[in-house]
Amino acid sequence: MSKTETENTEPDIGEAGSQLSTAPVEPPAAPGLGVVGWARWFWRQLTSMRVALLLLLLLSLGAIPGSLIPQSGADISKVDDFRKAHKTLSPVYDKLGLFHVYSSVWFSAIYILLFVSLIGCIVPRTWQFVGQLRGRPPGAPKRLDRLPAYTTWRTTAEPEEVRAAALKLLKKRRFRAHPAGDAVAAEKGYVREFGNLAFHIALIVLLIAFASGQMYKSDGTKLVVEGDGFANSILQYDDFKSGSLFTTDDLVPFSFDLKDFHASYQTSGPSKGTPVTFSADIAYSEGAYGKSKRTTIKVNEPLHIDDAKVYLVSHGYAPVITVRDGKGNVVYHDAVPLLPLDANVTSQGVVKVMDGYKNAQGVGEQLGISAFFLPTYGGGSSVLSTFPALQNPVLNLTPYHGDLGVNSGIPQSVYQLDKTHMKEFKDSKGAQLRDNLKPGQTMQLPDGAGSVTFEKDVKEWAGFEIVQEPGSGWALGGALTAIFGLAASLFIQRRRVWVRAVPGPDGVTVVEMAGLGRSESAKVPEELGDLAGILYDQAPGAPDPDEDDRSAESPVPAEGAEKR
Repeated sequence: MSKTETENTEPDIGEAGSQLSTAPVEPPAAPGLGVVGWARWFWRQLTSMRVALLLLLLLSLGAIPGSLIPQSGADISKVDDFRKAHKTLSPVYDKLGLFHVYSSVWFSAIYILLFVSLIGCIVPRTWQFVGQLRGRPPGAPKRLDRLPAYTTWRTTAEPEEVRAAALKLLKKRRFRAHPAGDAVAAEKGYVREFGNLAFHIALIVLLIAFASGQMYKSDGTKLVVEGDGFANSILQYDDFKSGSLFTTDDLVPFSFDLKDFHASYQTSGPSKGTPVTFSADIAYSEGAYGKSKRTTIKVNEPLHIDDAKVYLVSHGYAPVITVRDGKGNVVYHDAVPLLPLDANVTSQGVVKVMDGYKNAQGVGEQLGISAFFLPTYGGGSSVLSTFPALQNPVLNLTPYHGDLGVNSGIPQSVYQLDKTHMKEFKDSKGAQLRDNLKPGQTMQLPDGAGSVTFEKDVKEWAGFEIVQEPGSGWALGGALTAIFGLAASLFIQRRRVWVRAVPGPDGVTVVEMAGLGRSESAKVPEELGDLAGILYDQAPGAPDPDEDDRSAESPVPAEGAEKR
C-alpha cells in the first residue's frame, strides 16, 4: 500500500540533516574565565554573521554625513563657508570628524572591523564547503518516513535494479549521487552555499576597491577653449585633488585638443532654451608619442584612456578680445573664457592686460576689464540673456587702469578683478566708461589711452573632468558578484534525496524515497514527487497482498507534486 507522509521532522535526524549549511555552530557554553576565554568569545562574536551585518549597517549610516556635510577632501571652500554660517555646529563637527568622514578614526574603525569580520567568517566556511565538495552525501537515515517529504511503494523489480535506476535518474538530474548500503544517497544545490560565500567575498572586494579608490584616486578639472589643448600634467589642471597615496607618476599619459564644440537647445514651447545635445570633438593621443585619434565626448559618454575617464561637464563662451594701446599697438589678443551665471548662459569674466600696455603719456600700466556677455541680447536695459545660443551676442565692457596686484604674491582668480589699486575710465560726461559691443565693434578708451575690440569670432569652451579611480573595475565586478551570489543564496535550496530498495517480509521489494531541504519549501516535496513518478515507471507497483485494497498501483506523490 502506497502512502505519503509530510510529518514534521524530529529535532534530531542524525547525519542526514547535518552540514546542509556552512554556517558555523556556536558552542552553547559560555566562554571560560581568563584572557584567552574572553578573546575567543570576542572573536566568535566579531566573526558572526549578525555582527557583520551590524557593521555593514553602521558603515552605511556613517557614510550619510559624508554625503550631506561638505568634505574638506572634496571642496575646502564649502567647508569654510559652512564654518562661517554655523559657528556653533562647526566645533562639534570638527571633534566628530564630520568634515572628513571617510578618513576619520571612527569610520576607519568600522571599516577595518567589518573587513576582519568578513574574513574571519569566510575562511572557515570556505574550508568547510571545500570539504563538503570533496566528500559524499551522507547515507540514508534508518527511518526515512520521519523526513518532511516521503513516499513508498512495493514493486516486483529487484532491489539492485531499483537502486541502479535511481542512481542513473538522480545523476541525470544533476544530483551528486552514490550507492550507500541498501540505498542511494544524493545531494543538490551546492550553488546556494557557493553563492553565499561569493556574496561575502564580493563584499571584501568592494571594501578593498573602495579603499584603493580613496587612496589612489585623482580628480581634476580643466577648461579648454576651442583650438586649445590639454596634456595630463598636474600643472595644467584648473583644480586638482587626489588620494593620500597618489603621486604624479600615477597620472595616465595622454593629451587632447578641443577641435569643436556643439550645443543645441529647444527653440520653442515651455522647454525653450533647454539643452538638447552637448558634444565636444577632440583629437587625442595616448602616451608621449601616441598616434592622434579623433573622437566625440558627450554628456555621460566619457573618453576612456586606461584608468582615466574624461567627462564633459560644462561649457560656455569665450569672446575674442583685442586690446591696443594709445599708439595702436596690439598688447592683448585672446579668447577670454567667461563663466555662465544662469541657464541662458549670461556670462561674466575679466580681461587682464598685465604686460606691454602704455597709456597716452607712455607710462606703463595694467588694464583690467570687467566683462558681461549675453549670447542673445533682448534689447533695452536688459542685462540677462534670453536664449543660450548665439542669436544676438552683446559684450558689455567696463575698463579700469592701474595696478592689478598680480605681483603682490597673493593668488588671484582669473575670473575676479581686484579694484583696490585700479581707477575707472571716465567718458565725456564724467561717468564711468561702460559700453555694449556687438561682434566687430570697438570701444575707444578716453584721452587716447587705446581701444578694446570685440572680434567677430566668438569661440566656445568646454569644461572637462579627468577622473582616475583604479578600483572602479574591481568595485563593479564585486557589486555584480554580490548581486548574483545573493540571488543564488536566496533562490537556490540545498536538498538531499534518498532512495532505499530492500526486500519486504513477503519477498516483494519495498521502495522508499525521502527528501530533506535546508529550510521548509514546497520545492522539496514537488521535486521528490517528480522523481518518484519517473522511478515508478521503471519499477512499477506490485499488487497489494490485501485483496480488499488494490488502490495502490502507483505511488502517492509527495506533498505539492503531481504523479507523472
